[in-house]
Amino acid sequence: MENKTIFQNPQVPPQPAQKVEDPLYSVANQPQEERTAPLFQAQPQQQGNYPPPSGQQVYQNSPLTDFYPQPKQKKGGGSSGKKIVSIFLSVFIVVAFILILALGAIFVLSNSSGNSSNSSGGAVTLTYWGLFEESSTMQGIINQFEKQNPGIKINYVKQDINQYRERLVTRIDNGTGPDIFRFHNTWYPMLSSELLPLPSDVITPDEFKLIYYPVMQKDLINNGAIYGIPLEVDTLSLFINNTLFQAAGLQTPVTWDQFRNDATAMTVKDQNGKILTAGAAMGTYDNVDHAADILSLLMLQSGVDFSNIQAYSSQVQDAFNFYTSFTSDPKTSIWDGTLDPSTLAFSKGKLGMYFGYSQDYYTIKQYNPNLSFQVVPVPQLPGENVTLASYWVEGVSQKSKYQKEALMFMKFLAQKETQVELYQDEAKIRDFGEPYARVDLADNLKSNPNAYTFVAQAPYAQSSYFVSSTDDNGINQQLDGYLGTAINTILTQGTAPDATQTFIEAVSPILQQVSK
Repeated sequence: MENKTIFQNPQVPPQPAQKVEDPLYSVANQPQEERTAPLFQAQPQQQGNYPPPSGQQVYQNSPLTDFYPQPKQKKGGGSSGKKIVSIFLSVFIVVAFILILALGAIFVLSNSSGNSSNSSGGAVTLTYWGLFEESSTMQGIINQFEKQNPGIKINYVKQDINQYRERLVTRIDNGTGPDIFRFHNTWYPMLSSELLPLPSDVITPDEFKLIYYPVMQKDLINNGAIYGIPLEVDTLSLFINNTLFQAAGLQTPVTWDQFRNDATAMTVKDQNGKILTAGAAMGTYDNVDHAADILSLLMLQSGVDFSNIQAYSSQVQDAFNFYTSFTSDPKTSIWDGTLDPSTLAFSKGKLGMYFGYSQDYYTIKQYNPNLSFQVVPVPQLPGENVTLASYWVEGVSQKSKYQKEALMFMKFLAQKETQVELYQDEAKIRDFGEPYARVDLADNLKSNPNAYTFVAQAPYAQSSYFVSSTDDNGINQQLDGYLGTAINTILTQGTAPDATQTFIEAVSPILQQVSK
């Protein structure tokens, strides 16, 4: 990709791109490295749980008197002796016949049970760990699946996102984890040993590429194997306060220049310079929700390839300078560290523009149902179309005892009708459900412009490990920590070149580890 210096601070000369020899993991514009995870191969089914004992023959066609000869009669034996022998033989024949029938029945039942991974012969119960959605919302599609598959039950358990990833890995590794679980699109490197690849009878790579967006293909297909079924897509979007925009006579910003002008026009300060109404939540790190996502957006739009971030130091620095310029100068600032967290500030009507996802829409509505706002695409550079994707996926555990049944449920989840029904159930309790993951369902959301914005940007969305709100206590939060340190250093010390170089040196080994 062409190196761009689009967010360049005129006072800071662009840094020359440094070449490195080892390419790192790409989450921006280059394909991911192929991994060695094997494709799923169906295991041969066991032919019954109770096979005939080794070496034993079943004498269904031979007279039992040949196998068990009659005892010789004594000479001159009376009729009573004959009756005893006759009764003994009759009882013995009946018992042997019953035994043969029982063995035959067991053999037949054993063969018929060989097509199921459930050795008990009863209904299989799959444990499904989810996030965000209540059991009552998920029950509709679960009931439909169970109706189609009477021998399978789904036990959906909503999990707390706090320490979810660690709890998930620990439980799967010790054999007490779920059969099916939800995970973030950036978690594959942390879950590669826990995720079961999906076989072609669930979905083929060609089908996946036809149904789902390019960013999902890059995130979830590794070495030709597919590792999850998305039920939603989410993209970083711009939320604008309609009241403040109308009062200032502004139009929705399309470019970053328009964004800065609008932010400045809506900012209101008191006589001491304290911000009363902020034009946009940009510049600081700790009180800007999704600060990592916004910075990822700026870097991606600058053309930064995260797999080779050392070669894009000048573009990274330009993105940092542009971001911090909204708060670095008290005279021209439109945001500062003393203000409420951006989600709360926007909900109070004290913020003109806010960056967020579909989940934030629901949160804001809960805070302030009467707030007038809309969701629009993020600002772009001239001639560019790039936004950030952050979404959740359903996967199957490598250690599931019922992989066949779990994969049947995954195939069901991928179906168009299933995702439509799930969306409708979600929309019963809020303005709209999780935006459709399937490309062929995007037009269904055109009647709701706010919901449609999230899917309208999906065709040109990219992913990044610099992403917030995953609560992973892993790669995401580790990288975000370095990003926050870099921004805070620039704001307190004004040393963008040094902060940028320190940041790049810190994150490169992590990205290198991810690429392995």
